[in-house]
Amino acid sequence: MIIPGTVKTPSPPFARPPKFKNRMLLMISGILIQALGVSLLLKIKLGTDPCTCFTQGVIRYVPLSFGTAQVLCHLITFAIVCICDRGKIGFGTIGNMFGIGYLSDFYTMLYDRFLPADFFESAAVRYGLLLPVLLVFLFGAAAYMTADLGMSPYDGVPFILSDRIKSTKRPSFRVIRILWDTSFLLGGFLLGSVVGIVTFAVAFFLGPVIAWMQKKLERFITENHKTV
Repeated sequence: MIIPGTVKTPSPPFARPPKFKNRMLLMISGILIQALGVSLLLKIKLGTDPCTCFTQGVIRYVPLSFGTAQVLCHLITFAIVCICDRGKIGFGTIGNMFGIGYLSDFYTMLYDRFLPADFFESAAVRYGLLLPVLLVFLFGAAAYMTADLGMSPYDGVPFILSDRIKSTKRPSFRVIRILWDTSFLLGGFLLGSVVGIVTFAVAFFLGPVIAWMQKKLERFITENHKTV
C-alpha cells in the first residue's frame, strides 16, 4: 500500500538519491520484515493484504510456490509500469518483486521445520498473534516505502491509472486505489483465498498507520542524520 503524498518515486529508473546507502539498508530491512509479516499472516489465516490474497488464491490452482506465483503476478504489472512510467522502477521494485514472496517461502519452511505441525491451528495462537503480526507487516511496509527506491509494480499501477485518466470527472487517487485493491481482494476470494479481517483492514483503514510509521523512519534518510 502506498499513501499518496508520502512517497516520492525516484526518476530516472534506479536513481541513487541522497543517503543511498541508508536507503538501501532501510529497503532491505523493510523487505525482510514485511516478508516475515506476510508469512505469518498466511499461517494464521485471518486474511492478508489484497495482493497477497490474490496470489494465495492463484496457488490453489497451479503447482507453484507462493514466491514463484507472486513473481509471475508481479511481472504482469511490472510490464505495465515499464511501458507507462519507468520512473517508478528502482532497486526497491526488484527487491519487492522477488524478495517478499521467496522470503515468505523461506520463513514458512522454518516454521514447518521447527514448530509443531498444529502450532498455528489453535485459535488462541492465531488471534494472539494477530496484532503483533499486523504491526510487523506494517513496520516492514513503512520501512520499504520510506526508503523511496522505487515502487512495487502492484503499487505503481494505480498511480499510472490516476495520471492517465483525463476525464473531467476523474476519480481521486484514493478511489482508484480502493478499486484496485478491491479487485484483487475479489479475485482472491473467487479463487478460494482467505479473506478476513486483516484483508479489509489493510485495504481500507491502515493507510494512516503506515504514514505515521514512515514519518518516524524518515530520520534515517535525512541529510542531517549522522550515518552515511
